[in-house]
Amino acid sequence: MSSLPRRLSQLTNATLPDGSQVDVALDGPVVSGVFPAGRLGERSDGTSLDLANFLLLTAPAEPHAHFDKALSWDLIDPPMGNLDLAIESWRDYSAVMTVESIADRARHAALLLLRQGTTAVRTHVDLLVGDDPMRGVRALVRVRDELSELMDIELVALASPFVPSEQVVEALELGVDLVGGAPHLSEDPIADLRRLIGIAERHGVGADIHTDESLTGASTLGEYARLVRDWTAPASAGHCVRLGTLEPTELAAVISEVLASDLGIISLPITNLYLQGWQHPVSTPRGLTALRALLDAGVRVGAGADNVRDPFNPVGRSDALETASLLVSAGHLTLDEAYAAVSSGARSVMSLPIAGVQVGAVAELLAVRGSTLSDVIANASADRFVIHAGRLVAQSTVTYDVAAPLSSLNPSTPSLAETR
Repeated sequence: MSSLPRRLSQLTNATLPDGSQVDVALDGPVVSGVFPAGRLGERSDGTSLDLANFLLLTAPAEPHAHFDKALSWDLIDPPMGNLDLAIESWRDYSAVMTVESIADRARHAALLLLRQGTTAVRTHVDLLVGDDPMRGVRALVRVRDELSELMDIELVALASPFVPSEQVVEALELGVDLVGGAPHLSEDPIADLRRLIGIAERHGVGADIHTDESLTGASTLGEYARLVRDWTAPASAGHCVRLGTLEPTELAAVISEVLASDLGIISLPITNLYLQGWQHPVSTPRGLTALRALLDAGVRVGAGADNVRDPFNPVGRSDALETASLLVSAGHLTLDEAYAAVSSGARSVMSLPIAGVQVGAVAELLAVRGSTLSDVIANASADRFVIHAGRLVAQSTVTYDVAAPLSSLNPSTPSLAETR
């Protein structure tokens, strides 16, 4: 039986990304004080956590998951390939899924994210073909309720262009939070985009739309931004791959529309690096959105893992540090920018309250064994403490036993440096 969750009142001897060492006081779900390390005394009530040799970070948030699809790769054994092949494989398999089977995979996927440090997730859920299109919705509502004390989960109804509007409304009535879809797959992308935004407006909810998920074709992001210009509800766009292929003048015009509407942009490197570019065997494009231009312009940008081990992406570790690493290597972001995208940036596009090591912020925190941000992103140590709403909800400890080099076993043996 797990001893978690465990209430915490203080964190001691933690290292922050700027190198400072601090003690952190918690008042329930909120950070109430940040002091130089050693200021807070020891406690005997089990509510203190010593974080010596750990880097303390704002907990990651996952702004774009697919829990209903997660961990289905081995069950489906789909062909590897582009977005069209992935959609076809998933559609065929989804016809035989049950509420229970979806819930089992979704629960597993959620807990994998939690174990690695993610404490808030926005997951899309397909409105399925067949006689019971709400199977996925009911499964994910169940999992959200089961895990409500451990992590924040938000649901988006993913309506393909062929899903009737009445089914989107039914999903909202069953407890889904936002309207979503993939208008770029429609024969008339703008018309489908307007349909989805209209549903969200009439029901007073936000929207998170799969947007322009291809290297070529029409760009709908500017129209999306104009449609939500006067919204107070949250609005965000995922993927936005086409944005990364626009010429500078056209790109600047679209970004101007995005800024005017404060539309959040969600980059999904691992899935888009996998799905995009199959038709370009030479000088294969990276398939990412225009990260540098967006950040430099002041657009709110978050990043997530998207699909994990399903027809849309056969790999993935459910770890925000993997996403951050890809943002550095494939997206050319700095280490600070990359981690911000999977933590504070992701929380911003999800309209979540500010979290982190600052007074008044919510205590959504991740401690990873390591000394610097580069160390943590590069090595992604599995030694972690995960804090949600001021409570310890996950912890991992790993031990290593590696054979010693010969020079350390036999002092008389010259070292490699001495023999060069």
